[in-house]
Amino acid sequence: MQILPVLEHLTYRYPSVLVDIVTHHEPGKRIVAVKNVTVNEEFFQGHFPGTPLMPGVLMIESLTQVATLLLFAGSESAGQCAWLRGVDKAKFRRQVVPGDRLQLEVTLGRRRGGLVRAKAVASVGEHVVAEAELLIAVEGPRRPFAREIAASDLVSDEVLIHDTAIVHPSARVGEGSMIGPYATIGAHVTIGKHCRIGASSVIDGWTEIGDYTLIAPLASIGLAPQDLKYRGEPTQLVIGHHNVFREFVTIHRGTAGGGGVTTIGHHNLFMAYAHVAHDCHVGSHTIFGNAATLGGHVTVEDYATISAYSGVHQFCRVGQHAFIGGYTVVTRDALPYAKTVGNRARIYGVNSIGLARRGFSQELIGKLRRAYRQLLQHNTSRALELIERDRTLVAPEVTYLVNFILSAKRGVILRRPSKRVDDLVDVE
Repeated sequence: MQILPVLEHLTYRYPSVLVDIVTHHEPGKRIVAVKNVTVNEEFFQGHFPGTPLMPGVLMIESLTQVATLLLFAGSESAGQCAWLRGVDKAKFRRQVVPGDRLQLEVTLGRRRGGLVRAKAVASVGEHVVAEAELLIAVEGPRRPFAREIAASDLVSDEVLIHDTAIVHPSARVGEGSMIGPYATIGAHVTIGKHCRIGASSVIDGWTEIGDYTLIAPLASIGLAPQDLKYRGEPTQLVIGHHNVFREFVTIHRGTAGGGGVTTIGHHNLFMAYAHVAHDCHVGSHTIFGNAATLGGHVTVEDYATISAYSGVHQFCRVGQHAFIGGYTVVTRDALPYAKTVGNRARIYGVNSIGLARRGFSQELIGKLRRAYRQLLQHNTSRALELIERDRTLVAPEVTYLVNFILSAKRGVILRRPSKRVDDLVDVE
């Protein structure tokens, strides 16, 4: 039996063929195959170091491959495919280790429509090592994109558009991109290379999306702003590369009165239900938690984190490396390098953990701590004077902090919590 061509009928197949030879075949009834388990198998490298064991999920995969051989070998099945739909009564009785000769026996059971049940048993010698009942669906030809995206697809130059997707003829889709079922792509949309557009998502307006961007199902990107002054003018949304927009994320394009464009940089993560309103400008390497919300005209600078269910008022800024805690209401500019938490928001000192993770030296973190001690112990004007006079605080980051405060139009958040200041600025 030619094993590899038959296994092409199996969707979601593990990259390796886990069947070496077929020793017994009763077409349509029963099949027995063998897998010689060698120490060279790639999965042994991590499962487990020093004690190599064949994972149970790969034993199920081996049995599924054998079941596919039984279903399709010698049959007129061009264009059909098999899907593993369920595993029932699975039992793993013994460990499978390098050197074992795994005998794989599959017997077909009841068939109803496109669903087939099969009894599968894996043995080593006289001992049963695993058994299960497999539920396999046999279906017609696959539609484009109606399958799991393999790693090889991400470097393919082929554009895959599901036949239920609505893509305007004027839209531009980069090579290697994939558009899922029922997605809608508007006339003025440009999608970069190797993007993945999830099912039922909507991308509209004058929207430009950079390469390697993931848009999850049901996201809404580039629709008209929620601004009563908006009159349908052709404003823009410009998104950089390597961004992730999870389920139900909404990003609106700009308004004529606010500059006409909403921008998002590179390598950002927007978790489910996050919202970016019109005329916002988001930098790079930011993280938006679930349902984090920006009002219009907000600026979020690089490496900022806005945690779940937090809201930023219109025209506010969030500084570099700022951390906004969950359920926080930001009505003034949130300071860089700091932890801002609460409703209304209060300042809780330096974001020392986040800064250390991003490679800030302990010396620099110490300078920022001392700068924040001045800000929390004195009024703002006096604190800035002391910071600028202190030669031990000389650093580009401290200068940026001072300039951020001086350039604030809505003021900055320096409201002190009720705790002692020394407990809030990470005093060493």
